[in-house]
Amino acid sequence: MTHGLFVSFEGIDGSGKSTQARMLHDHLASEGHEAILTREPGGSPGAEEIRALVLNGAPDRWSPETELLLFTAARRDHLERTVRPALEAGRTVICDRFADSTRMYQGLRGPGLRASVDALHDLMIAQEPDLTILIDIDAETGLARAIERGGEGRFEAFGGEMQQRMRDGFLALAKEFAGRFAVIDGARAPDAVAADVRAAVMARLGAA
Repeated sequence: MTHGLFVSFEGIDGSGKSTQARMLHDHLASEGHEAILTREPGGSPGAEEIRALVLNGAPDRWSPETELLLFTAARRDHLERTVRPALEAGRTVICDRFADSTRMYQGLRGPGLRASVDALHDLMIAQEPDLTILIDIDAETGLARAIERGGEGRFEAFGGEMQQRMRDGFLALAKEFAGRFAVIDGARAPDAVAADVRAAVMARLGAA
């Protein structure tokens, strides 16, 4: 059985990554590819329940360590019930955020936390995407978009300084894991961004 392709989308809040994930899914479906669109935290019933806990409320509702445990629990359930079954069936999995977001949002919030994130990931998840699309925009623009959008806003409430740290961190991850990252300029019209996304994904599908 052919193993499917696992594609994650990453970026700071307001980067447009969720829009691009949907556009990619629609394009692949229109071309006859078997693809599913999912998200983190979430993507399975249990993980969606955890999502409601971690994305709402005051910024200091949970400690970074507690958040890390909650996100890992959600990811494990998502992996078992959604991601791996789809990959084993040969489908393309498009995921709006995955472990790189935890490396940023929890890993940057305290001394030594990145090491804890990686250790827990290795122990309980032990899987990376085949391709990670990083939609990159400047922190100020992303924060303004996120505030205008509304919705689940707990992490947006951390403010512009945190957004800048997240952007810098994502770009550093793209260098650390250069073999699976494609960095795409998100400060353009959505169709132009989508064309670059499709090119990166189709190149990986062709090599699979």
